[in-house]
Amino acid sequence: MKRWLLVGMIALGLAPGTFVRTPKPPSNFTAGMDMIALDLERRRIGAVEVSGIWQLRSENDHFGGYSALVALDDTTLLAGSDRGRFLRLTAPGPEAGRTGRMLAMGYYAGGPQQDKHTVDLESLTRDPASGTIWGGYEDSNTLERRDAALGSRKAVRPEAMRGWSANSGAESLVRLADGRFLAISEGVPDGETGHPALLFAGDPVATDGAAAGAPIEFTFTPPTGYRPVDAEQLPDGPVLVLVRRVDWGLPPRFATALVLADPTEIEAGKAWRGQVVARFDPPLPTDNFEGLALSPEPAPGDRPILWMISDDNGGEFQRTLLYRMEWLSIEPPARPRINPRPPAARKQ
Repeated sequence: MKRWLLVGMIALGLAPGTFVRTPKPPSNFTAGMDMIALDLERRRIGAVEVSGIWQLRSENDHFGGYSALVALDDTTLLAGSDRGRFLRLTAPGPEAGRTGRMLAMGYYAGGPQQDKHTVDLESLTRDPASGTIWGGYEDSNTLERRDAALGSRKAVRPEAMRGWSANSGAESLVRLADGRFLAISEGVPDGETGHPALLFAGDPVATDGAAAGAPIEFTFTPPTGYRPVDAEQLPDGPVLVLVRRVDWGLPPRFATALVLADPTEIEAGKAWRGQVVARFDPPLPTDNFEGLALSPEPAPGDRPILWMISDDNGGEFQRTLLYRMEWLSIEPPARPRINPRPPAARKQ
């Protein structure tokens, strides 16, 4: 009972004005966006080096609630929200003067009369060759495909996802370099410990469905207390899964980690696991991080660049934060040394 009372208090704090009715202000779809660099020295966190953190702020009614993120190119990011909105921005950088800026905001799904149960965008992924973008939606458990201009929309509800709970759809969706698609649910069925997950052989939104066929069904097991909220594939093949834990309080607190997992180890009906390679804890700014993106493949010798964005839930206690991180190579476990066979004695 105490927990439910606390949850109710948090809900009141996160949704001011719900019970105290005030005149609704006119919609604001013209305001710009501020991007404030937070004071930070470059810091290594496990397998990543944090090279920049920014707080994003705007009075625009399209702004906030970002639960999906994808890199369009080396300098442009696209964020999607659980209210069916989008934010396109130039990516900031650690160099002096590279601050980044808003390029556009608007409706990604639906419109002014949108149904919130059909526009809850939770994941984005992209084919770097064609620019095609796929998205995953909660509530409807829908996967959607759009062209590079975000037009030519086509959506499907995969049969294998119809049993997923309404509030846990394809929270993580990533197109792998070989053309397969990985989708992971945020929810866990009653009595289970693993998160339902699917590996499609091809585009799950293909016109006739033949390209994907029946997906491999398996489960993903995150660290205890964490839930998967997004994923990206690194240039050399492994997948990074963004996981998050909520510590209920007033205000709620969030713990975030990156899990490195090998997609070649996925087997039908088996649990897929990885290793935690980074944890984001105070004094680093923390929040409800739900979006993870990887910039296109870096030039030889450069480190892959990762981005992470938080969902402010429209609350008074949360912020929209954007992390820039550089991926550091993970050294493989040391192999036991084997003494070489001594050379044969030379014949005199």
